Amino acid sequence: MLDTLEPEVIDRESGREIREISKFLAAFNLEYGGDLDYTVALRQGGKIVATGSFKGEVLRNIAVNEDLQGQGLTAAVVAALMREQTRRGIVHYFIFTKPDKALLFAGLGFTEVARVEPYVALLETGLGGLGGWCGEVGRLLTDLAPRRAALVMNCNPFTKGHEALIRRSAAENEAVVVFVVSEDRSVFPFIDRLRLVREGVKDLPNVRVMPSGKYMISEATFPAYFLRGGDRIVAQALLDITLFAEKIAPSLNIVSRYVGEEPSCPVTRAYNEALLAILPGHGVEVRVMRRIRADGDFISASAVRKAWLARDWAKVAAMAPEHTLAYLQNRETV
Repeated sequence: MLDTLEPEVIDRESGREIREISKFLAAFNLEYGGDLDYTVALRQGGKIVATGSFKGEVLRNIAVNEDLQGQGLTAAVVAALMREQTRRGIVHYFIFTKPDKALLFAGLGFTEVARVEPYVALLETGLGGLGGWCGEVGRLLTDLAPRRAALVMNCNPFTKGHEALIRRSAAENEAVVVFVVSEDRSVFPFIDRLRLVREGVKDLPNVRVMPSGKYMISEATFPAYFLRGGDRIVAQALLDITLFAEKIAPSLNIVSRYVGEEPSCPVTRAYNEALLAILPGHGVEVRVMRRIRADGDFISASAVRKAWLARDWAKVAAMAPEHTLAYLQNRETV
């Protein structure tokens, strides 16, 4: 009987079990990532009939044998994953699914955050959802003018290019909010990147620098594992920007967004193109600033990192503010 199936915890160190899960997921055009925190499976007759995983707050790779769909297996997998997340102190949950499956998870208590047809829908449940996050950020911005510009930056590390873009936005707007990407998937930790940006623009009274949180360029809005091939870059950009356009910008009174032009990186260039395609339709102007040069080369965080690794301090000094240079000189290379 299906109601007797018990979730089995998959040993992520077992090559056999991982191959079995990977093969099952491949039938759903899903990839099993190696960076997951926890995976469960349901078996019938010794064969996997359903599975799911999570990484942090994100429920991933939920899949059920098509012949058994509609018999409660999705709910059983989701419940097993959320029990383990709760045990680990996680009380907010995201899930990705195809848009035509969103109603299934809505029936399990999830609320849709954003969708991009035909690629992906993002849903959430638990404590600390999008509405609460927007309200909390909004309260931190009450001393700024009500019409605001926004920038979303990784600053890995903070360069003269970042500084120039922020200073231009500050000169052209009554208020500016700089969101520094919070997730620690960069060379330099978030706490350091945030501090460097704040230090670099501390003289600008109309600029507020704050964490981007989990709703901008994060594990939640960039579901790399969920899609394959060329669709991946397009869908990631569209989901992140759609969420910003439909929910974040109106909640925080953001009327313009600034970006630097991208001469080389195809991912960033695709993201900028999606910004230009989506935001104006939601009343948010996109302003693109030409990338500045130093000693004939475009300034970029990647160029600064390369010079840092080579201990080429003259090159770093040409591309980065003094406080970034001092920070890098006191850090070991990786």
